Amino acid sequence: MCGAPPCFLTATALSLSFFATAAPVLADTPGQGFDVIHYDLAVVPDAVGKAIAGREEIVLRITEEQVQHLTFSGSALSIEKASFDGHPVRAESIDGTLRFILPRPVSKGRIARLELTYQGQPARGFVAQDNLLYAAYFTCDWMICLQDAFADKATFSIALQVPAGTNTLAPGTLVSKRPMGGGQEEHTWRETRPYSAYLYGFAVGRFVHAGAGAQAYVSAVADTGELERRFAETAAMTDFLADKAGVPLPVERYSQLLVEGYEAQEAATYSIIGRDALPGNGDDAAQSWAIVHELAHQWWGNLITCETLSEFWLNEGITTFMTAAWKEHRYGRAAYDAELDIARARLAKARDAGFDKPLAWQGTYPSLGIRRAVQYSKGALFMHALRQQLGEDAFWAGLRRYSQTHAGGTVTSIDLQRAMEKESNRSLDPIFKTWVFGEP
Repeated sequence: MCGAPPCFLTATALSLSFFATAAPVLADTPGQGFDVIHYDLAVVPDAVGKAIAGREEIVLRITEEQVQHLTFSGSALSIEKASFDGHPVRAESIDGTLRFILPRPVSKGRIARLELTYQGQPARGFVAQDNLLYAAYFTCDWMICLQDAFADKATFSIALQVPAGTNTLAPGTLVSKRPMGGGQEEHTWRETRPYSAYLYGFAVGRFVHAGAGAQAYVSAVADTGELERRFAETAAMTDFLADKAGVPLPVERYSQLLVEGYEAQEAATYSIIGRDALPGNGDDAAQSWAIVHELAHQWWGNLITCETLSEFWLNEGITTFMTAAWKEHRYGRAAYDAELDIARARLAKARDAGFDKPLAWQGTYPSLGIRRAVQYSKGALFMHALRQQLGEDAFWAGLRRYSQTHAGGTVTSIDLQRAMEKESNRSLDPIFKTWVFGEP
């Protein structure tokens, strides 16, 4: 029998199985009580207004005994309509989160669909330039998702409604392009490998294309000659990183989007590279850091992802070290030492400010610069120290074991320690305690 409204039960078996009745988990932390399996979006990006409107379906699995709320990362987006397996639900913005209040608790193991329509002006993460709009890092400012729940990997598809004749770039493969009338087209991209939500993005503009095979170079600001010149060594970098990881390039086609200004950022199956990160046009060690660093993230960070933000050094410290390792391979030992000297200088500034923590520290950093000094720079210096202690054969074998064992999954620092111990046949407790865990 249905009680007081709101009531969404029907006189079917759904009324017996859809909702549970015991004490619910209130799930105040984004991602608590459920795992996202798939995000499916249809969006209309507005480059002029730096705004977005969209429809989104989130397929998720309930992971705790009973869940009453579904909590996602907060943003400036406005939810216009929401339903959970076809039943209307209420959305609330509370303490920097977005919560969907279910009318009844839902039981563990259920696979369900949260459907939304939304619109708004993302506070962060949208960059508009001449003939180009792209999303950068803050995924959950332009879609509903879990920004910092790195261990929650999901597949992704996005249908972008754009002016006819416009190019698009998004994770995965362009699976369809169709006219919509009114001078509009819909471009649908699909990625079937699960990735953490912070790696999703898109770009819309009028691009020049270059590259061949697994490498694609695109830009709204450069011609094909510049693209081919700047990214000429990408294939060699890919071969080097694949050899060191023991895993081939994890994507069918890797794209690099060259933009004006900006620095650099990885995304699922592509990277954004700013001209500001590539100061020269010549063949020199100084300008290649952004290209190889973001490419390395296709393995360490994207394919193999830290479980939590406190383990972020596993994403960034390893890729910063691999940037130095590539430079050693390409330009010689002096280039490797120069890259590590940059890391030492950045860490020294943090220490001069009175701040130095173990790599897996779980506290709050006072600034982004200091976080990077520890997780990027100190992380790279630790990998160098580990290489010195283990020697070439055991170190690189350990990195290959780590990369092959955890490809597609999430990791903590102990996973790296175990892989290195297995290949070196020794305990590494002392060095990991000193650098990573901070134990006496």
